[in-house]
Amino acid sequence: MPSCIDLHIHSSKSSDGDFSPFHIVQLAKEKKLKAISITDHDTVAAYPETLRYGKESKVEIIPSMELTTLFEEREFHLLLPFVDWKSKIVSDLISKVAKRRVKEARGRIKKLQELGFDITWKEVRKETGPFPPLGVTIAQILLRKAEEDKNSMLGKYLEEENRPLAPYYFYKDYFMEGKPASVPRQNLSILEVLDIISQTGAVPVLAHPGAYFQNVKKQDLVALKKRGLQGLEVYTSYHSSEQSELYNQMALDLDLVPTAGSDFHGTIKPHIPFGSLNHGGYWMVEELRKRRP
Repeated sequence: MPSCIDLHIHSSKSSDGDFSPFHIVQLAKEKKLKAISITDHDTVAAYPETLRYGKESKVEIIPSMELTTLFEEREFHLLLPFVDWKSKIVSDLISKVAKRRVKEARGRIKKLQELGFDITWKEVRKETGPFPPLGVTIAQILLRKAEEDKNSMLGKYLEEENRPLAPYYFYKDYFMEGKPASVPRQNLSILEVLDIISQTGAVPVLAHPGAYFQNVKKQDLVALKKRGLQGLEVYTSYHSSEQSELYNQMALDLDLVPTAGSDFHGTIKPHIPFGSLNHGGYWMVEELRKRRP
């Protein structure tokens, strides 16, 4: 059955999203979604305007964000439904993450330049505006320039079969640990975040546990549950049906609320159309709401 919720959507308030909060709410209304969350990377800039549009369109908006964290040397993404986006704790976390993201991005660009790529910090900053540049955003800028210059260093990413996911292929080839343009991760500890995030009213949910860069095991979830994790994104564009079954069982075993989120971005992920999620009932929202601190 088509989903009636989507708790993982990115807007133009993040450096890798295309659609404005207004446009997203209108799409949600057209798709008859009952509730959505805009979960931009390390920012709550989509609020409060999204709440206003939701009220006007009769689409329930659950304030949230996607916080980039680190767990045992792996990058874990934490969703924060019901977060008090005006909280000082949230603004402090965002400020810390932004500084670390900028340091990470500068390091990546320096290494790309050393490898012979035509890219500068100034042009990346111009493209991303006030948002800290993500790895896939840097890749997207490079690939766009390669389209114009026919850069042979990037030829394989411009091949027809690779184009839909080219920024992610580039990320895996250059920015992952051990790759030519990788830099030490600057993320906050997920355990430290879990220790304080309940003070913001958020119900922490681990995003796309089966993603290639997370590869979450049951023992990871046991450790995170002890520190306050409340939910697990079971249904997501990152998962095969087998992975969803596996993580749904883990959620049941550990008393974590299973959730559903498409991880919609727009052109950077053209294989994920808006409203394409096939699982996700409003009961998930109700279960999360019960666990609000």
